[in-house]
Amino acid sequence: MEHLRWIRHRWQQVSAADSRQDWTSPANLLPSKSDLDPQDHTGHQLSGKRRTVVARHGPHQAEYHNISKGYQGNGIRTTKYTLLSFIPMNLFQQFHRAANLYFLFLVLLNWVPVVEAFQKEITMIPLAVVLTVIAFKDAMEDYRRYRYDQKINNTITHVHSRRQRRYVERRWAEVCVGDVVRLCCNEIIPADMVLLHSSDPNGICYIETANLDGETNLKQRQVVQDLPQQGSEFTPENFSSRIECENPNNDLRRFRGYMEHPNKVRVGLHSENLLLRSCTVRNTETVTGIVVYAGHETKAMQNNSGPRYKRSKLERRLNVDVLWSVVLLLLMCLTAAVGHGVWMSRLKDPVFMIPDDTDPALAGFYMFWTMIIVLQVLIPVSLYVSIEIVKLGQIYFIQNDLDLYNARLDSGVQCRALNITEDLGQIQYLFSDKTGTLTENRMLFRRCTVAGTEYPHHENARAMEQYEEQCHGPLDNTLTLRSRSSRKSLSCNRSSVSLNTLAAVSDIHSPHDTLRRHAAGAFSSTMECAVVPDVQLQRKLSALSTPLCPPLKHDTAELSHILDFFLALAVCNTVVVSSPSQPRHVVQMPVARTPLRSLEEMKALLQKLSLPRFSLSPSQNTDSPPGLTRRLFSRGRSATFAPYTPNTLSAQPHTPTSTTPSPIPTHTPSPSSTPMPIHRGAWGKDEELADEDSFEEEDDDEEEELLYEAESPDEAALVQAARAYGFTLLGRSPEQLLVVLPSTGPLSVPLLHLLPFDSTRKRMSVVVRHPLTGQVVVYTKGADNVIMELTTALGDDSCSREIMERTQQHLDDYAREGLRTLCVAKRVLDEAEYEPWLKRHAFAETSIENREELLLDSAQRLENNLTLLGATGIVDRLQEEVPETIEALQRAGIKVWVLTGDKQETAINIACACKLLRPTDRLLTANCDSKEACEARLCELQRDISTITERGLSDSSMGVSEGDAVISGFTLVIDGRTLDFALHEDLQKNFLDLTSGCRSVICCRSTPLQKSQVVRLIGDSLGVMTLAIGDGANDVSMIQVADVGVGISGQEGMQAVMSSDFAISRFKHLRKLLLVHGHWCYTRLANMILYFFYKNVMYVNLLFWFQFFSGFSGSTMTNSWVLIFFNLLFTSVPPLLYGVMDKDVSANTLLSLPQLYKAGQNCEAYLPSTFWLTILDAFYQSLICFFIPYCAYAGSDVGLLSFGSPINGSALLIILLHQVIESRTLTWLHAVVLLGSAAFYYTFVLVFSVTCVTCNSPTNLYGVETKLMSEPLYYCVCVLTTVLALLPRVLCRALLNSICPSDLVKAQKLDRSLLEQYWATIHQWKENKLDRQKLKSKHVPQTLSVNADVPHSVDCSQEPISVLS
Repeated sequence: MEHLRWIRHRWQQVSAADSRQDWTSPANLLPSKSDLDPQDHTGHQLSGKRRTVVARHGPHQAEYHNISKGYQGNGIRTTKYTLLSFIPMNLFQQFHRAANLYFLFLVLLNWVPVVEAFQKEITMIPLAVVLTVIAFKDAMEDYRRYRYDQKINNTITHVHSRRQRRYVERRWAEVCVGDVVRLCCNEIIPADMVLLHSSDPNGICYIETANLDGETNLKQRQVVQDLPQQGSEFTPENFSSRIECENPNNDLRRFRGYMEHPNKVRVGLHSENLLLRSCTVRNTETVTGIVVYAGHETKAMQNNSGPRYKRSKLERRLNVDVLWSVVLLLLMCLTAAVGHGVWMSRLKDPVFMIPDDTDPALAGFYMFWTMIIVLQVLIPVSLYVSIEIVKLGQIYFIQNDLDLYNARLDSGVQCRALNITEDLGQIQYLFSDKTGTLTENRMLFRRCTVAGTEYPHHENARAMEQYEEQCHGPLDNTLTLRSRSSRKSLSCNRSSVSLNTLAAVSDIHSPHDTLRRHAAGAFSSTMECAVVPDVQLQRKLSALSTPLCPPLKHDTAELSHILDFFLALAVCNTVVVSSPSQPRHVVQMPVARTPLRSLEEMKALLQKLSLPRFSLSPSQNTDSPPGLTRRLFSRGRSATFAPYTPNTLSAQPHTPTSTTPSPIPTHTPSPSSTPMPIHRGAWGKDEELADEDSFEEEDDDEEEELLYEAESPDEAALVQAARAYGFTLLGRSPEQLLVVLPSTGPLSVPLLHLLPFDSTRKRMSVVVRHPLTGQVVVYTKGADNVIMELTTALGDDSCSREIMERTQQHLDDYAREGLRTLCVAKRVLDEAEYEPWLKRHAFAETSIENREELLLDSAQRLENNLTLLGATGIVDRLQEEVPETIEALQRAGIKVWVLTGDKQETAINIACACKLLRPTDRLLTANCDSKEACEARLCELQRDISTITERGLSDSSMGVSEGDAVISGFTLVIDGRTLDFALHEDLQKNFLDLTSGCRSVICCRSTPLQKSQVVRLIGDSLGVMTLAIGDGANDVSMIQVADVGVGISGQEGMQAVMSSDFAISRFKHLRKLLLVHGHWCYTRLANMILYFFYKNVMYVNLLFWFQFFSGFSGSTMTNSWVLIFFNLLFTSVPPLLYGVMDKDVSANTLLSLPQLYKAGQNCEAYLPSTFWLTILDAFYQSLICFFIPYCAYAGSDVGLLSFGSPINGSALLIILLHQVIESRTLTWLHAVVLLGSAAFYYTFVLVFSVTCVTCNSPTNLYGVETKLMSEPLYYCVCVLTTVLALLPRVLCRALLNSICPSDLVKAQKLDRSLLEQYWATIHQWKENKLDRQKLKSKHVPQTLSVNADVPHSVDCSQEPISVLS
């Protein structure tokens, strides 16, 4: 179908006669880039680190042809090879491996006549087979990439054609930089484009980046500010602006540049103006953009790095042992060379040799290289290929483990790194994020403090508990739908709810109507953020909302703080508002209606409260009392209220959402012109209205259908909390917010600037013009320690200082309860303060170089001298089975560190809840303000640990009494500032010594950079295996630094997953991933590698021993075909099965006994001593395998090949049975493979013996094998040789396991005993069933009862910990 569509498309192109040359108009003589003023703004000198983009069809044709020559096309090619380059390039890459180069050297060496050992063709077979297998694999992978490239490049999009003056269909590969592209809803973006036009009247569109980073929540993009054409239709021919932007890079979240209009006005370009390739347009009918990056220069292709490859610890050990094998080979060849030289020197005119004048020393030199060829299989050429195959098999079983599957998210474990599976079984240090990793990252508003008064929200907590009980479990039971947005839908809406949009599907008639009504909203990355208002806070707000209530003596300043606090929660965010009934994601601005509460009613209310009235005219002097609303929204300032209008504010520029300043739109409604009846939260009373029924119905529908999507779970919870108190966010556009305040209709809040959150500032701010006062107000929310440092008490106002002190106490209480804390503050700007800042900020936005630094400095200039409004406490519950998982990991010998940005008290509370901090642990804290204090504190804590340890604490399993307490371990808690000091080079040793004595470490207030520094310090300094796990973008650096990086596909997007080696959906899955699959992968691979070394050394030594009886002549007692195929074919498959399927201990036992994991940490399966013992055993078995047949056939007339036949047969049986002894799991598949290998060998040699006469020139193989196998002596020799060769290994293993068994051996015995008990129980049950049937056959009376229970049943799931005593 796709092929037919492509043919139709090409036919349309031919019939239209619109070639690529017709897309552009002839070049004109307009000024080029060099003719323009390069210094339109101070500091904007053009440099070579940027690119210029103009439209292809625009007036700048000459400039376009000059600058577009170096820009890439939009066609992509991810393949490595072409048909012509495949063979040479693939061979070139394969010969980068040292093993392949080694065998290529042997092939070439065998072509030298004086050292030739085998037929030239035979020597090439092993290398040819390995190269062919790998080349076939590479070819299949590259062909899949080729087909994907063709599919992408042939995708159709619509590009504007100058000749036809309309948008025509073009392939993606034909799109170029400067093309104007039009996209419809649900279409994929073909290249990185700057958004020029949107069908949305507000100039915004929405994209879904799931194809790029896995995130399914919608991202908002907006048209470049101040474009001359913003009507209903966009005319590409009239677009004459020029774009200057940075060169292509892989930063998905940054785009720096500016657009210069014909009037020389520059407008800053940001990431909000860029549509990225591979994203999908959503909820917008049409968008138009100009291509700035195409093909491999797009940010999506710049980030396309493919699978991650690391070198595992076991592989590094393997390389060392391969070098030892090379040394062993050289020693054996040197021995043979010396022996041959000595033998030749003592040989005088032998009759069986052709006279040769070669010097014995030179003959020995030649023999050295001949023996290199003969003994070549000592180096396992197929080992590396076998390891790759085994790891693919291990990954298959890991990814198909149902215990690691999350049905709610429909996701399992992902293995993104293909070659470090065995490292999962050797982890010694685990570094974990807290939020979203140990916790749900599903934020629920719990309590708040405003103006120093704490509101505990007890009803909210009780209602949520009852709701959870009614649902019979946690709120995870809410429905989550996966995004199928990759499929095109017929409508302009998304085809399904996004992954991070959660909606309640419970019964609306529940007694908890408030919870269910509020839970109807959908949030990105949250569960239902339902809030039941606090009674005390509700009563205070009711004083303003109900004029008929009795006068209350509330403090005006407190009411001002309350209103500003909730207004900040409603507007200081990036939440996107949507409704299922609307095609677009933005709630449209409503038509003005009669207000539910007029400003006159608010005046009457203030009269009842004995407060000054609104002053709608300028005050006469500065000492007069301020107006009502001004006093409520700007505490401590004496000014007047004047409702702003387009006339009064037309001269005041603003920059919505960080764009170039522009006048406030003339359509911005004033408070008196836009209010409409909207829901009043949980505290308002019904009013008598003319259309009351219809308004109530509409209000309920709107409230139930209002959906919130936020990139941060905190934002969604806070917006929902504000909504519960009547501060409802109804809609968002680039220039304004639509917010309902208590007792008013919707008010338009002009959005001047949005300063987004970043990890450096740890806060975000919005600059708005207040909807009632018209003042410029900065609302800021962020980490409590940051906001507290930026807040100041107003002069000598003791009340402000008291509020800050009480708020700090409440924050400490929240942290001790394990709540996430966040502070809210504001700052009111005078126009004299705002205008200079606006100029600097506009310059920073239009800068290309150092834009981030300039914007950071601009934000910090604004975010100071803040007035503290209050703080919130948000609960983030632990994921299921986190305590059990951490306890199991610690019992496995893994030291668990938690690196979090939360407060110290919050981290300690979570550590206690997840059993990271036990009641018997000694808590050590390090909070220092200077480097000297940090050094002293580290030394002091180290002395404390040493003192207590000397008194009897030797490890975490022992305890020592200190007073009335028993200490079983130490846990260090260190804050970010102290950690920064500790990471200095001169304090690193003290820090490492201190943490080595601690069972766990908690790093609070840590930054992403500190996280990565800690992981690198521990891994490099202590030489241990590290694992880092996280779920957010702030964990990416830590994940990439660790030996094994694990990402959680949680609520903070997919950045961590995209950077990880393994991805899981829940923290609890880490338990089985490490303790079971990690142990199995390491044990299997280690034993398989040792087995490879064993079988190669064992077989090669047979050839070496024969040299002592053949004058070290390089002769062999077997034909060269069997010699080459023995390791390549006959014994190659059983090790693969061994490496993929062997299970030394069952999964249940490994989970029940986490201490078994220590075997992998200590590398017990593959130690240097283990390697050399394996080599010695191979030497012994080769001696037995050679000399038993030698003694049996001594004095007989058997030929050379007849002597080698029982040796080969015995060697095959010994090697196969050796694997049977080493295997812990034997199934029918093992039997098939082992018997099949033996049958394959004997079939090959028999067929070879009866069909081949000249295959092994100059010797004759005809009839050798058939004659020997007809004699009983052959079988006696094979059986005796096999028994004597394997007997010592069996006896030593039995003796060792009986006298001093290891923990693994005990666990294996436990598995067998449980299995025997299980089958005994089954057998007993069957016997009882048979007895009952016999009784029934004898017509047992109805009064006779037969007990069908097993008399002595055995609990197969009993706790086996006591076995390892």
